[in-house]
Amino acid sequence: MSRIGKNPIEIPSGVEVKVGSEAIEVKGPKGMLATPVHPKIEVTVEGGKVLVLRRDETRAAREQHGLRRTLMANAIHGVTKGFEKSLEVVGVGYKVQVQGKKVVLTVGYSHPVEFPMPEGINAKAEGNKLTIAGMSKEMVGEVAAQIRRVRPPEPFKGKGIKYVDEQIRRKAGKSGGKK
Repeated sequence: MSRIGKNPIEIPSGVEVKVGSEAIEVKGPKGMLATPVHPKIEVTVEGGKVLVLRRDETRAAREQHGLRRTLMANAIHGVTKGFEKSLEVVGVGYKVQVQGKKVVLTVGYSHPVEFPMPEGINAKAEGNKLTIAGMSKEMVGEVAAQIRRVRPPEPFKGKGIKYVDEQIRRKAGKSGGKK
């Protein structure tokens, strides 16, 4: 039995969970998210808790059990508190700005890079730190990864865009020995 899948999910006050044939809709104070339904997994709402159960003991059902429970828990957390990811811009002359619904990055190219924010995702810049926030954990992580790909951190000087909690493995430069 999946240790993650068998745990019930508490439904906080102000959150409504509706189980449909195609998707499970979760409505809360921040908005609405939908999670797709898998045919091998059964989702029920009982007494303020969501239970995720397997229909059978096949390999596919066991694979999906913990995944579907985690997706439901993320949807409930997203509509109540939301998710955020922080990036840090490191380098001389590197800076980040938020202009309306786009992020402008000055990261050593001949031109500033403009990154438009998708619907439902917000960005906030404080100095050299950029915070991406939204309801969907998947969207927040994907947008943060796309922004990081503009100038990934390099191992020699550590310049680039990195996650705040990321450790950059540094390398030594040229040894400069005589022949």
